[in-house]
Amino acid sequence: MIHESPNSLAVPHIGGVNLSLEEVNHQAEIVSESALPEIAAPKSAPLWMPQRAVFTPAALEHQHGRDILARVEALGIEVEFPKSNRIMGLKKENERATYSTAKRTLAVVTSPPSYLKLQPIPPSADWQYHLAEGCPAHCQYCYLAGSLSGPPVVRVFANLEEILGNLPRYEDIKSPVARPRGFSPTSERGREDSTSFEVSCYTDPLGIEHLSGSLAASIRYFGTREKGFLRTVSKFDAVDGLLDLPHNGQSRFRFSINAVPVSSRLEGGTANVAARLQAARKMALPRERGGGDYPIGLVIAPIMPMDDWREHYSLLLDEAARALDFDCNLTFELITHRFTPGSKDVLLQWYPKTSLDLDESKREIKRNKFGGTKYVYPRETMKELKAWFFAEIEARFPNGKILYWT
Repeated sequence: MIHESPNSLAVPHIGGVNLSLEEVNHQAEIVSESALPEIAAPKSAPLWMPQRAVFTPAALEHQHGRDILARVEALGIEVEFPKSNRIMGLKKENERATYSTAKRTLAVVTSPPSYLKLQPIPPSADWQYHLAEGCPAHCQYCYLAGSLSGPPVVRVFANLEEILGNLPRYEDIKSPVARPRGFSPTSERGREDSTSFEVSCYTDPLGIEHLSGSLAASIRYFGTREKGFLRTVSKFDAVDGLLDLPHNGQSRFRFSINAVPVSSRLEGGTANVAARLQAARKMALPRERGGGDYPIGLVIAPIMPMDDWREHYSLLLDEAARALDFDCNLTFELITHRFTPGSKDVLLQWYPKTSLDLDESKREIKRNKFGGTKYVYPRETMKELKAWFFAEIEARFPNGKILYWT
């Protein structure tokens, strides 16, 4: 049997994205575990409004950077114009204070030159490219912890024309990393020569779209491509501005969802799951019914075997089935929770009062080809979880496609 401590997820939902770290941790202390909480009514996330926006000289050389500046100024956000292309003033007296300052800062910069040399990103896509890095949400299992250097400021890249203009040459380059079983280009376009591009590796593009406009530009761009196919994922729900874009079926819009004990307590500053599912419905509905007619996906992540996990995840899948009660182009991606020694250290500095279970003794060690270590659930636990999810998804979504399990 799979069993976790009943208190291993006792972390509250944070309703807005601009909370201080002290408020995050205070709420974590006062919320207790409840038995089988129901899926709540849809609750949208407030649009992220940084306390300040910093524009480097290089960013303002690009029209996209100047467009972002116009949006920011129209919203009354404090703007700074440093003389150099470095972002200063983020490091504070300790990691918690640094985190709080960084999470309230938007930096509009140009992307590092290395980002124009695309890297494969299995199992999600053939290639990854970046519109930004850093995220306005407060997920206490954050995948970016330990992955990005420096304070977790949200950096939006102003050289969008250069970033998009770099993509066509990768459409004909085979990714050097083999796709996992169950994933192929035909999952997206029904063509063997299509190439997929993931844009959500280092950020949640929808969470900053009202400031950046970069996601809409990407969707329009891929709508003109024959071989390139865009993949993005979000925990936010502000999709109305994307519904009428000419995507031409070339963008799959996925939403990350999870059971209530995870989503309501560990995913601060995001739309709740009910709101994300309603956004997925909007994106998938045909145009004649007021939707966006997009291919969509549900990313169930990170899967955690908390007490009564079958009941919690059954409620989640039932809610998803109700939201998507029509024929649509739907995929699933199933990702279990894992962490590294480095990410654990960072997360405990950001969220010292978190009750997220990071006990290595309950995990198995998995090593990559470079010698890196991550802690994953034991093999028998993974086997039990996988069998259950595959059976339950196939029962509710016979036309949905599970792309991978990891």
